[in-house]
Amino acid sequence: MSVSDDRTESAGTGASYAAAGVDIEAGDRAVELMKEWVKKTQRPETTGLGGLGGFAGLFDASALKRYERPLLASATDGVGTKVDLARRLGVYDTIGRDLVGMVVDDLVVCGAEPLFMTDYICVGKVHPERVAAIVKGIAEGCVLAGCALVGGETAEHPGLLGQDEFDVAGAGTGVVEADRLLGPERVRAGDVVVAMESSGLHSNGYSLVRHVLLDRAGMSLEQEVADLGRTLGEELLEPTRIYSLDCLALTRTTEVHAFSHITGGGLANNLARVIPDGLHAGVDRSTWTPGPVFDLVGRAGDVERAELEKTLNMGVGMMAVVPADSVDAALTTLADRGVDAWVAGSITERDGQQPAAALTGDYA
Repeated sequence: MSVSDDRTESAGTGASYAAAGVDIEAGDRAVELMKEWVKKTQRPETTGLGGLGGFAGLFDASALKRYERPLLASATDGVGTKVDLARRLGVYDTIGRDLVGMVVDDLVVCGAEPLFMTDYICVGKVHPERVAAIVKGIAEGCVLAGCALVGGETAEHPGLLGQDEFDVAGAGTGVVEADRLLGPERVRAGDVVVAMESSGLHSNGYSLVRHVLLDRAGMSLEQEVADLGRTLGEELLEPTRIYSLDCLALTRTTEVHAFSHITGGGLANNLARVIPDGLHAGVDRSTWTPGPVFDLVGRAGDVERAELEKTLNMGVGMMAVVPADSVDAALTTLADRGVDAWVAGSITERDGQQPAAALTGDYA
């Protein structure tokens, strides 16, 4: 049996990988197109080490010698059904920033500096320019996060995915000095909860959002929405804000006890993950007004507030738990970095059956 790269099969010829739907040449072209973007993410620890197209990404671990006891942190995530909206709109250069945000902002929660990422892009058919646009977004996200994109994989899965379908995932590694590790062990009664504004929905709850706005309300992604000041599609594709460098700046300028990345599960559930037994985090809704997209989802789907709050971030993408005497410094640092932030609550002794974290009051 002979093997050919011809994309068609005819009588007297054998099967080929290309005829089965996998185009190796298109994959090679995608790699060439993405190289310039990946190069922009280099850190000193990756400069001159291999290059895109190798079997493994390299990172000079001798940089860790400056740590007394370096702890490596790792995280992996995807973007969920937000990729379907990118596909529908034909906009591929923002979804990568969502991917980076989901990964690196999980890393920084423990105080870890993101060092490098790898990505995995699965497609029904390799369209080189489309894949390169996705990687461009990932590279831009890595620059915003201060980490290197050291490698990745583009897999073509004909027959499992439609020709225009795709999904993305990524994994990241960071490092934190052991005695600077953040988390529940540091949180104390009297601490203050500082909220950082989200850029919108980020990358969570899109199954609910798509069902409510597109299926139930019958809205169009191209529809101009007055309350949003732009089209629905533009709002829904707004990239996830990346907080890693902002959070690291906080750890350098003031004392921080914990961070909480507000993703799937909502604000209270994610904040509860960094609150130790015996303590309670109370967050006052009256300290902020969620952006109009959250109200739009609630009204269009008649979604109860409790359901919205356990699904969406409600305008808060990251929270910091800091000592009371660190609040002013924390707010100043964030303001200097262009991050809208405010005091949203406090940590108290837990009373009886109180949950670890809860929202109180009404939104402003």
